[in-house]
Amino acid sequence: MAEIIKLDSIDAYNKAYGIETRHPLVTIADLSKSAAAPLQGEVTYRYGVYALFLKQTHCGDITYGRMPYDYQEGTVTSFAPGQVITVHHEPGYKPKALGLLFHPDLIKGTDLGRTINQYRFFSYNSREALHLSEDEKAIYQDCLDKISQELDHPIDSHTKKLICRNIELLLDYCMRFYERQFVTRHDADQGILGKFESLLNDYFEEGNARREGLPSVKHFAEQCFLSPNYFGDLIKKETGRSPQEYIQSKIIDLAKEDLLGTDKTISEISYDLGFAYSQHFNRYFKRNVGKSPSEFRKTAI
Repeated sequence: MAEIIKLDSIDAYNKAYGIETRHPLVTIADLSKSAAAPLQGEVTYRYGVYALFLKQTHCGDITYGRMPYDYQEGTVTSFAPGQVITVHHEPGYKPKALGLLFHPDLIKGTDLGRTINQYRFFSYNSREALHLSEDEKAIYQDCLDKISQELDHPIDSHTKKLICRNIELLLDYCMRFYERQFVTRHDADQGILGKFESLLNDYFEEGNARREGLPSVKHFAEQCFLSPNYFGDLIKKETGRSPQEYIQSKIIDLAKEDLLGTDKTISEISYDLGFAYSQHFNRYFKRNVGKSPSEFRKTAI
């Protein structure tokens, strides 16, 4: 059975890794200097804090929300309160990572506390690490150095504001790194777009809609081995349309084809497209076309 480590506080994390606690709500962790013996085997971490780690070595396989986490050397992994990860440590590995961890109480009442949800790489559905260039690693290190300098300063009335501003600066840079991946992975992403279109066609042609209902973005993201958030951002970046808009357009096109090119009843068409009730299909079609299915069929004759 995997060892379980609950990281409910900064002090709990620091004690687990032999790191000095300089502030009760935030810490900088250089795991290559950790005084604690490296954890071995399978370990499950339950996070009660936000965490970013620049991984400088491969420690083993990471399972994130029961799904594999895509990371390698030189990438930033990110976790948020309430999330659970399991690490299958490689035998004899030596930890080498630079981390920032902060408790949610640190940012309560601040601008960062109000905007923390905009940093999509913290999402539980996101399983892609941020892949950094050498220059970007230097920026990451510089931001940690600024926070570390503030932690060395005696706590005063400015401490929280300055630490939060520097954390926000780091997170803004990480958002830039996250969005930059859509550009540098353009060729691969084009392949994902083609795969999405093919999977969407197959979903209806193979009768999955009749068996499983309306297709979801999550379904296609999993088929492409991506998180729904990343998959959605990728498709939007490439096409200007969200995956949901793509799916909606496909459903309407197929509905129009059946309404004009077959003698199927509206109930049969709605069932073939994955709607449990024809009334739902009627509302869906009218909302997108401006006419009910029966009105569309009559006016097109």
